[in-house]
Amino acid sequence: MPLYLVTGGCGFIGSHLSAALRARGDGVRVLDDLSTGSLANLAPGAELVRGDVADHAAVRDAIAGVDGIFHLAAIASVERGVQDWPGTHRANLSGTIAMLDAARLRKLPFVYASSAAVYGDQAVLPITEDAPKRPLSAYGADKLGCEQHALVGGLVHGIPSMGFRFFNVFGPRQDPRSPYSGVISIFCDRFSRGEGVDIFGDGGQTRDFVHVSDVVAALLAGMAQASVEAPVLNVCTGRATSVRELAETIAAACGVPAEIRQRPPRAGEIRHSLGDATRLRALLGPGAPRGLRAGLEEVVAWLRVGRPGLVPGSTIR
Repeated sequence: MPLYLVTGGCGFIGSHLSAALRARGDGVRVLDDLSTGSLANLAPGAELVRGDVADHAAVRDAIAGVDGIFHLAAIASVERGVQDWPGTHRANLSGTIAMLDAARLRKLPFVYASSAAVYGDQAVLPITEDAPKRPLSAYGADKLGCEQHALVGGLVHGIPSMGFRFFNVFGPRQDPRSPYSGVISIFCDRFSRGEGVDIFGDGGQTRDFVHVSDVVAALLAGMAQASVEAPVLNVCTGRATSVRELAETIAAACGVPAEIRQRPPRAGEIRHSLGDATRLRALLGPGAPRGLRAGLEEVVAWLRVGRPGLVPGSTIR
């Protein structure tokens, strides 16, 4: 069976990807320093190598014998990028270069996470892959740098790759207590505990919320489509949801009144973000993305059950 390396495999998206790989019978090795990931997320039967993606020795050890690399490890916090610019740069861009350099030795297919943060604030919606890139954060700038280095990896070193610009991903295992969590996990947690939520401004700002199962489907398909041309695709639904509509839908899923407290708007917040999913749908074929309401009910159910412990059958070294 093929063996795949998943960096950040104890995190939110990486753990879902690892579980999907194991479910279809593939071997999985996870490289994670557990700075933001959790041992509770390690997929059954997966091997964990504790290490830093920017540590070349740890990376060389982790890729031994693998057939492909899924690179998801990153520090996604915009605030952390402000407070520790060099540190987040090391994890997000230097770490990607270290992984690409390791892939270069055997021309391993390399599928990696980019972000809609590369686009910044766009006047024309929906946002296509060809839209101008105007990152407004260190995180977005580093993700754009990852794309450029993947392109160089293909042109100069023959590394087949494929990148995906994630929009607002949600689903189970997104810890609402973490500063890295999105608005959905926070709203679900608070409404499920009978608490109200805060929205900033009038709540009319919109986002493109994509379920983690659709992200995993894209990543799996991308491994077969990786090429030296280094293509990059949006991962989104092409459907906009306002923050107020989101809060009301989550409250309904929790069976509680939608207690919403309006706060002053936050400076610099992008008003609208909506992706064009045309190229993604061509990659994935027929089938609608996971519906928002069904996905939200899944998150609420997960929060009510509680987080599981370390899965039996996993190994750590």
